[in-house]
Amino acid sequence: MIKSSGDLETMRQPIHLLPSPSPVRFVDPEGRPAPLEEHGDYEAPPLALAKQAYRQMVLGRRFDEEATALTRQGRLAVYPSSRGQEACQVGGVLALRPEDWLFPTYRDTMAVITRGVDAVQALGLLRGDWHCGYDPMTTRVAPQCTPLATHAPHAAGLAYGARRRGKDTVAMVFIGDGGTSEGDFHEALNFAAVFAAPVVFVVQNNRYAISVPLARQSAAPALAYKGVGYGVRSEQVDGNDAIAVLAVLADAVAHARSGHGPVLVEAHTYRIEAHTNADDAGRYRDASEVDAWLRRDPVARLEAYLRGADSLTDAEIDDARREAEDFAVRTRERMAAEPVCEPSELFEHVFASPTRQLHTERDRLLGERG
Repeated sequence: MIKSSGDLETMRQPIHLLPSPSPVRFVDPEGRPAPLEEHGDYEAPPLALAKQAYRQMVLGRRFDEEATALTRQGRLAVYPSSRGQEACQVGGVLALRPEDWLFPTYRDTMAVITRGVDAVQALGLLRGDWHCGYDPMTTRVAPQCTPLATHAPHAAGLAYGARRRGKDTVAMVFIGDGGTSEGDFHEALNFAAVFAAPVVFVVQNNRYAISVPLARQSAAPALAYKGVGYGVRSEQVDGNDAIAVLAVLADAVAHARSGHGPVLVEAHTYRIEAHTNADDAGRYRDASEVDAWLRRDPVARLEAYLRGADSLTDAEIDDARREAEDFAVRTRERMAAEPVCEPSELFEHVFASPTRQLHTERDRLLGERG
């Protein structure tokens, strides 16, 4: 179901652009069904898809824990944890088709592996092996972006180009709340709206841009309203409610794919861990704030909901946890092996056809190696 339907000009009328007054929600923090009025005009996803999301979220959290441990062991240079944001990342990826594109940030490694990218390849950037350890063209996953929001225009351009070629490809771009303060974000929204590019902008509002709280970034009633001024249909969703995330993002992708233009979705969530292992979050937020958000845990919430719907058994829960543990063990074992670094690879993938200067520099390096 597409929340709003009609021609493109109709879709740009204010009534179709405004987000819901409060975040869309299907499941309350205790895992109970939320009142129907909180659903908006959205339909709940099939239970089979919700169960798939649960397994991926359990695996994603265990992977996140393992990656954090690998950082402490010196196997990774840095790791930005996404604990607490599992519903956003998994729900976003499950809304995409294989031919669609994902544009992740540095914090979205969980989304990258949910998309099917090899875990060790996904960690190549954070280990320092490659700027991107996987093939974006094969995986349809753009390189993880560290500069804030610079990948948003890339997503808009790719989606527009695909549309010009007659394809129904959708690009989904993840952005943090801090990224919405960058000019690239606004330029991407404007371009996507003007040219009706099929892009879904997912703002994971986890309340902090490193140490800067949301209140010091924006005075808007919600970040979702930032799309309205550009003519972009906008929505806000409880980002810790996997059912709501699946419903809203599936609808947003369908809206974009149908030619109705881009969608901006603000997912209200929280970064449980520090910004990275190099950050001391205790300097700018209270433990009581973290505790309050721990009680809204997206994994426990979805598990309670599926149990209440008689759709998840103890055996299935145990199986999901075993699968996640096996995945973590395999990742740890493979990451324990020292990477083989070939200096000449510095010159690969710089240009489709290497320039004369690149050839000269490569030959010089190989000559110095003897």
